[in-house]
Amino acid sequence: MDELSRKTVSIIGGTGFVGRALTEKLLKAGARVIVLARNGDRAKQLKTGGTIGQLTAIPGNALNDDDLLSVISPANILINLVGILAPSGQQTFSALQAELPVRIGRMAKHAGCQQIVHISALGADLKSPSIYARTKAEGERGLLRQFPDAVILRPSIIFGPGDNFFNRFGRMAMFAPALPLIGGGTNLMQPVYVGDVADAVLAALATEESKGRIYQLGGPQTYSFADLMRFTMTCVGRRRPLLPIPFSVASLPAAFAGLLPNPPLTLDQLKLLRADNVCRKSAPGLNDLGITPTAIEGVVPDYLMPFRPGGRFASGSSF
Repeated sequence: MDELSRKTVSIIGGTGFVGRALTEKLLKAGARVIVLARNGDRAKQLKTGGTIGQLTAIPGNALNDDDLLSVISPANILINLVGILAPSGQQTFSALQAELPVRIGRMAKHAGCQQIVHISALGADLKSPSIYARTKAEGERGLLRQFPDAVILRPSIIFGPGDNFFNRFGRMAMFAPALPLIGGGTNLMQPVYVGDVADAVLAALATEESKGRIYQLGGPQTYSFADLMRFTMTCVGRRRPLLPIPFSVASLPAAFAGLLPNPPLTLDQLKLLRADNVCRKSAPGLNDLGITPTAIEGVVPDYLMPFRPGGRFASGSSF
């Protein structure tokens, strides 16, 4: 990654789960990193890596053209990580996932930016019943029209320390009498390690062949949602019954939960759960980028250890 040591990389939405892992790798590669972040306090946490002056965190809103241009103008490379699971105020699916990538592509083209990597989502589909999935696909299409060489990465459920999947259900297993299986838990997923996603970004930047391509990122194995709940309970050393909940029954609580500031489940997410979230075998993926996918079994048990009875230091709590 010697070529990155001479580049300025701007990350839009870089203080989240993926952004932290990616920023660390970019700093180690010697890149000068600029992060546009709505949350200034979270941006400060990124400054634990790199040399003095190597990372610049700019507080701002990606929906504001001036803020957006402030990180695009000096960049050789742009990485867009912005995405939401539920809308809130001005943070809508349309604004952030469909329209923002188009604005990024247009500004980057005018600014003379060399490369763009856009993190989308597995399941992005213009015909999906889910607004989330449709706007993800709209954003991809709009970006490629503005910047045809942009690289699109579509990860499945992303896992790793600090994730919002295994941690959520591991914590739930500590207190809940049962774990829910929406729609019976038969839908399939292919969890991908956050470190592999970050490596995929760097690998895409290092090869000309990746330009204009869409990669589907998944782990080495496919699981049903029920399988992942059983795995989670094994990791946390707890036994809880799995409670199948039909989609029709889950719709009412999801409708009310969708009104909350940080909803645990929404009607749109129910639509996503009706479809499998796995990579097509014919689609370019991690292996095409030279990355061997990491299995959940080698990573998840360690960071779920605090949810075991007695916590990390309980006797016999090793994998």
